[in-house]
Amino acid sequence: MKKEKALIVFSGGQDSTTCLFWAKKHFLEVEVVTFDYGQRHAREIECAKKIAAEQGVKQHLLNMDLLNQLAPNALTRTTIPVKAGENGDLPNTFVPGRNLLFLSFAGILARQIGAKHLVTGVSQADFSGYPDCRFNFIQSLNLSLNLALDDTLVIDTPLMWLDKSEVWEMSDTLGVLDYVRTETLTCYNGIQGDGCGECPSCKLRKRGLEKYLAKKARQTNL
Repeated sequence: MKKEKALIVFSGGQDSTTCLFWAKKHFLEVEVVTFDYGQRHAREIECAKKIAAEQGVKQHLLNMDLLNQLAPNALTRTTIPVKAGENGDLPNTFVPGRNLLFLSFAGILARQIGAKHLVTGVSQADFSGYPDCRFNFIQSLNLSLNLALDDTLVIDTPLMWLDKSEVWEMSDTLGVLDYVRTETLTCYNGIQGDGCGECPSCKLRKRGLEKYLAKKARQTNL
């Protein structure tokens, strides 16, 4: 039986788009919220708008320019080249406090629109070292949100324990693998679909797809 209403934290990337289709399967009503925080590529927001319109879901666009001011890094400054983390350091694409702020504002919005569920595509399996993608952070924030709002919101994380190959598998199970592959944008260089193939995000996405397609081929040949 489907639950009533969910609000998806939605960027138009692979993970959040897979979550959108997951939510459409599990909830009677779905809306999405997209954050404009001066991210590296405005195309991310345009991509999110396009997908939301195509899927017939209401989109809320919130201005989060303050985050850009507080956390200059490779995702908020085109002058800073993208670099993976080395020797245990976080990659310079980590935006401090991003998920803390996004989920807090999403929780306030969810309360206003009558959604009892927040859905986010964070994953501890493929979290790139980002501390605000971990399960214990989500649990802690969920408790804090409910205390702050005097409500009973649930933060759903359908990708939490999945690696990228398993995320691709989920999209295939939902019947939208080709759509997610061609219509989403996760590339740090702002290239839709398979992306540039060189940035850390594209490499992670590509490895996951190749791993899943190889697994699918083996299963088909059995």
